[in-house]
Amino acid sequence: MTDAATEAPSATPASAAPVVTVSGGTLRGTREGGIDRFLGIPYAAPPVGDLRFAPPVPPPAWDDERDASSFGPTAPQRPYAPAIATYLATVEVPGDDILTVNVWTPADRPPAAALPVLVFVHGGALTRGTAALPTYDGERFARHGIVFVSIQYRLGQEGFAVLDDVPQNLGVLDQEAALRWVRREIAAFGGDAGRVTVMGHSAGANTLTALLAQPYAKELFDRAILQSGPLVAQPPKRAGRMTREIAKRLDVAATRAGFAAVHADDLVAQQTAVAAGGSPLGGGPTVALAIGGEAVPRNPLDALLAGAGRGIPVLIGCTSEEYRLWLVPSGAVDKATWLTVTVARLAARVPARIVRAHRARRPDASPGEVLGEVMTDMLLRGPITRFADSRVSVGDSATWVYEFRWRSPVDRLGAAHVMELGFVFDRLGQADAIGIGGPDGPQVLADAMHRAWVSFVVGGDPGWEAWSSRRPVQAFDADGGHIDYAPRQEELDGLPER
Repeated sequence: MTDAATEAPSATPASAAPVVTVSGGTLRGTREGGIDRFLGIPYAAPPVGDLRFAPPVPPPAWDDERDASSFGPTAPQRPYAPAIATYLATVEVPGDDILTVNVWTPADRPPAAALPVLVFVHGGALTRGTAALPTYDGERFARHGIVFVSIQYRLGQEGFAVLDDVPQNLGVLDQEAALRWVRREIAAFGGDAGRVTVMGHSAGANTLTALLAQPYAKELFDRAILQSGPLVAQPPKRAGRMTREIAKRLDVAATRAGFAAVHADDLVAQQTAVAAGGSPLGGGPTVALAIGGEAVPRNPLDALLAGAGRGIPVLIGCTSEEYRLWLVPSGAVDKATWLTVTVARLAARVPARIVRAHRARRPDASPGEVLGEVMTDMLLRGPITRFADSRVSVGDSATWVYEFRWRSPVDRLGAAHVMELGFVFDRLGQADAIGIGGPDGPQVLADAMHRAWVSFVVGGDPGWEAWSSRRPVQAFDADGGHIDYAPRQEELDGLPER
């Protein structure tokens, strides 16, 4: 755990510090290397006291100039389990004012600039994560004339508890409030409120999928990048298993009053203990989006397949070996047997021919690796393909699909979950990127991925063939990228729907 990332890049002389005014008051940021940074800007009031377990409300205005030189507090959370903590960094900033945004913008922007905007939503299984990680620094995007914004939102039980008398998915409502703040305020930083792209990774992509499925999605953003995120939510009874187990352990009611009587740190501790009792293969209570209520009125994928989100261009994809981050460090990939695969296949109603197709493509794969591939198909590749197929020949609903294939040499991780982030942000030299990808990640690949994301944000096209009946997938590997048509089709066709 570290708080080094919360500090400003370097001291900025007061006379040179950039100043902007938003509706809440005046902000003083920092300037370094031609980039202005404004960090820890509140978009909603701190969710404490009477506002705990309640929808976000506007923050109070401030009279004096507000210091915007450091990141705001992080949502209550615990570091990752030791097995993967080596690969997934954690930053902790104490405090209650957790609903904040951060802005990077070119220092030399014209007074009336209207630059494209990119808003990033971090992942972390809805229980962890922060915008303050070094890899998430928006400097590289700002150097391409983009106003980069990152947001923080409520996590764990504070943001996603399924309580009898509390709106579900408060963390999604937080993100909606942050995006409405961007529409209102981004012009003060040189951004064009009419050219907003959202980008989410993992749980951040999952929550943005829920917003993409809303009938008012176009009020929030104009384009979307969804990286390695599930496209679904769970029925309330299933999504609420974690909340019910915590309530049972603490002997409190699963209500707002019951949970508000428990300190946030104690809820996090109980959540961590419950999650530790599960396994990557056996499952167990998790924090998940719950279907129902204002934020997620129906399963997002169902809404998208029925036509929601049409008219919003989407760039979507995943890594080729997502499962390795969860199954390799835990040792589960080596413990699985072919009997494990058969039992899991029958439970998920996966046809035997799909497992045979996986084994035919990778005859040297272990049972755990085949199981991981099928899990990845069920969770990500299958839904992504169905979503992209549903938008073929639908007017202005262009879709681009990618797969990240570069294999890290670190600890058999391969092309695991999270591996692409250092390349997308073009920050391979950061400690958190090196921790999972090693010190020698190919810069040519970072150049290609970062350029594609910039092209999508600026011009609405990442530079490769849009999705069609040919199913073109941009495969990002050490060569910088190439198109594969309908990869894994035998494994994906006929896959059960989740």
